[in-house]
Amino acid sequence: MARFVAVGAGRMGRGIAIAFALAGHRIALVDLRQRPPEAWQRLRDEACAEVRASLETLAQLGALGAVPLEAIAARVDLVGADGAAAALADAELIFEAVPETLPAKREAFEAIGRHCRADAILTSTTSSILVTQIAAFVQHPERFLNMHWLNPAYLIPVVELSAHAGTDAAVIARTRELMTAIGKLPVLCGPTPGYIVPRLQALVMNEAARMIEEGAATADEIDKATRFGLGLRFAALGVVEFIDFGGSDILHHASREMAGSIDAQRYAAPAIVGRMVEQGRLGVKSGSGFYDYAGRDIAAYRRDVLVRTLAQLRHQGLWREPAPTTL
Repeated sequence: MARFVAVGAGRMGRGIAIAFALAGHRIALVDLRQRPPEAWQRLRDEACAEVRASLETLAQLGALGAVPLEAIAARVDLVGADGAAAALADAELIFEAVPETLPAKREAFEAIGRHCRADAILTSTTSSILVTQIAAFVQHPERFLNMHWLNPAYLIPVVELSAHAGTDAAVIARTRELMTAIGKLPVLCGPTPGYIVPRLQALVMNEAARMIEEGAATADEIDKATRFGLGLRFAALGVVEFIDFGGSDILHHASREMAGSIDAQRYAAPAIVGRMVEQGRLGVKSGSGFYDYAGRDIAAYRRDVLVRTLAQLRHQGLWREPAPTTL
């Protein structure tokens, strides 16, 4: 039996299944609902078709290497309600991916709890429900945490882990290990709404829509600015690293100006930025900020940032070699 199980055969469950199949693992994609034979066959056919279509696209893009598409697709086992107990009984790591309602989550974890191993790690892929709310439905909640995948689940490397106060540290460590082993980059946050990525991107997307509404810029101009300006820089530096690189004082003063000219509430800098400026913790240029730069070779670090940024420019085809002297 597969070591990994995704409960819920919808879009997210299918994406998770593809991710594990690409990494060489068998995974059971389980539908817990008792369905008439015709309905189960329709769901099965639809899920298999989506898995295959996604793999075919990757193959067309040259992303599957020498492994035959059929071999990868065969690693995904579609399991109906009658086979769910056996699939869950052997799983080491289980992903709940049922619809985003508390009753659906409760029902799923009751079923999972009846059949899974006592030491199985249980996760919910919810994008909107706090880990603390779902933990109440889980037997042995110390082995439970939320895991938010970014779509397409089989393509985007980051997975956001959200633990509650009772989550065992060993469970977090083991989850990180398992996800890293399939090529993912797990990041950890507390039981906070919006995780990390959705919380940040919602602000950016709302502000972009607001600029269009105000007539400040067109959708096309905003998209060029974000792809080749904002996005390119944040692909080379993390957001917090970017604050330190430029200086918390720059953020502090820019926030003050935009709070006065655009919206005081939206652009007010958090208190932590003001405290850092008062303390002289400005980032790279002062030796400390959100990160500590004591003992670090700053010249080498700045060069590394330039290397990362130049790599992004070259990848996008935007770097132009120096032109010869013209008269």
